[in-house]
Amino acid sequence: MSRIGRMPIAIPAGVTVEVAENNKVTVKGPKGTLERVLAPEMNIAVEGAEVVVTRPNDLKRMKSLHGLTRTLINNMVVGVSTGYEKKLEVNGIGYKAAKAGKKLTLSLGYSHPVEMEDPEGLESVVEGNVITVKGIDKEKVGQYAAEIRSKREPEPYKGKGIKYVDEVIRRKVGKTGKK
Repeated sequence: MSRIGRMPIAIPAGVTVEVAENNKVTVKGPKGTLERVLAPEMNIAVEGAEVVVTRPNDLKRMKSLHGLTRTLINNMVVGVSTGYEKKLEVNGIGYKAAKAGKKLTLSLGYSHPVEMEDPEGLESVVEGNVITVKGIDKEKVGQYAAEIRSKREPEPYKGKGIKYVDEVIRRKVGKTGKK
């Protein structure tokens, strides 16, 4: 039995979970509403103040979907109640980030500033050299943070570029001169 799949999902106060036909799950909370159509084979039931996911049989596909379905619903519940955020750090001389309205402007050593528009439902905040991406959908937050990072990934010699705050860059030793 899937260890993650069989754990019930506690529904916090102020959050409602509805399951329609074809396993269309709608989660409403103080931060917003998320909808997602999940695998129709899984049995999703709201029992009191928790959601329980069960699988019909022990085929490999069902075992794979069991934990995934439970985790996706849990991410939706956490998203509408507390939300998600990712922090990125801009390192390097002359590298900086600025925010104007919904537009994020990055100066990353290119001949032009890199401009990015905040996607629908996401918000980015710039404090010094730290960019914080906030939202209720975990996938979208992670994707937008990855897109920002991809504009100038950290390099291993000086550590210049955009990295996640908790990311550790493996540093390399530079070249040495002849004697």
